[in-house]
Amino acid sequence: MRPAPLAALLLAVACSTSERASTPAAAPPATPDWEVENPVRPLPPSPLGVAAEIADLVPRVTPEKVRLGRWLFYDPRLSADGTISCASCHEPAAGFSEREPVSTGVGGKKGTRKAPPVLNAAFPIYPVWFWDGRASSLADQAKGPMENPVEMGMTHAGIESAVRAIPGYRRYFAEAFGDERIEVDRVAEAIAAYEATRMSGNSAFDRWDAGDPGALDEKQKLGFRVFFGKAKCNQCHLGANLTDSRFHNLGVGWQQPPPGADPASGFADPGRARVTGKVADTGAFKTPTLRDVSRRAPYMHDGSVATLRDAVLLYDRGGVPNPWLSPEVKPLHLSGEQVDALVAFLEALDGEGFLDVAPRSFPR
Repeated sequence: MRPAPLAALLLAVACSTSERASTPAAAPPATPDWEVENPVRPLPPSPLGVAAEIADLVPRVTPEKVRLGRWLFYDPRLSADGTISCASCHEPAAGFSEREPVSTGVGGKKGTRKAPPVLNAAFPIYPVWFWDGRASSLADQAKGPMENPVEMGMTHAGIESAVRAIPGYRRYFAEAFGDERIEVDRVAEAIAAYEATRMSGNSAFDRWDAGDPGALDEKQKLGFRVFFGKAKCNQCHLGANLTDSRFHNLGVGWQQPPPGADPASGFADPGRARVTGKVADTGAFKTPTLRDVSRRAPYMHDGSVATLRDAVLLYDRGGVPNPWLSPEVKPLHLSGEQVDALVAFLEALDGEGFLDVAPRSFPR
C-alpha cells in the first residue's frame, strides 16, 4: 500500500485538532444549593466571658464537622415521622431551650420535662448533661432524644438507616471523618460539634465586668449586688457560665404524699435519684446556666414557673419545703425593690454570638 501523502496526513491531524478544540469542555459540577448556604466556616472565637477555646474543651471539633452537625441538628428526617429535629426543642431564639413547659415529640406526644439550654454546653464545670446528669458527654446527650419514643421516636439503627438513605450526606461525612461511613456515634459527634459552637457572651454584664461603667444601669447594678450578696445566687450559679453544673433540690414538683406513703413518692419525677439510686438525690436537678435566661420562660425542669420574676420569688420563699431540700435554699427576705433589681440583672445576662436559623435546604 502506498503511504499517504504528507499533505493528507497534515490535513487529517488538523481536522482532528480542530474537532477537539471545538468540543466544549465539561462544565464543573454545580455546587448544591444546600452547600452554598451552609459552607465550611472557621470556628468562632470564644465570646467575652468564656475563658477557653472550643478546641481545648471539646476534642475533634473541626469546621467540617460543625457544618455537618448543623445540618443534622436541624434535619427533621432524623425522627420517626419526619417532623422533629433537635432544634424543635432547642430553639435558637429561646437560648437553645424552648418556650413551652415540656417538650413535644413525634406524633404530638408530650414529655415531662422542658428541654434544657445547650448554650455554652462545651464549658461545664462538672461534665454531665441532661437535667438528671445521665449523659457523660455532649455526644451522649445528642444520642438520647433520638431513641426516646416520646421525642424523636427512632432507634440508633434507624438513625443510621435514615441518614444512609440520603446520598448527599456521604460526601460531608467523608470530609468530617475521613471516609463515608455513617454510624450513630458519628451523627452524634457532629451534632455535638455544632452545639459546642453555640456560645453566648458579650452581654451587658460582661461588658460592665470588663470595665465599661455604662453597660449596666443603676437597677442592674443593685441586682448585681443582690445576686452576689444577700441572695447568694453565686453559690450555685458561678463561673463564666454561671452554673456549678451540679444537682440541687428546690422542691419543684413536690406534693405531700398521703400518710404512710414513701416520702419519695411526693416527687413524680425523682430527678437525679433515678440515675444514682441515692435517696438523698431525690428531687434534685442540674443547675442550668443563667446566660440568656430571660429568653427561655417558663422555668425549671418542668416549666412550672411562668416568669423570671416568679423564679426569683420561688428562691425568695426558700423553695418548696420537702425532706431533701438543698441546704443552700433558704428564705431570702428580699424587698420588692431588690426582687425587681435582681430580675433586671438577670436580663443583663443576655448575650450574643449563638443565634442561628435552620438551613434553608438539606443534603438530598
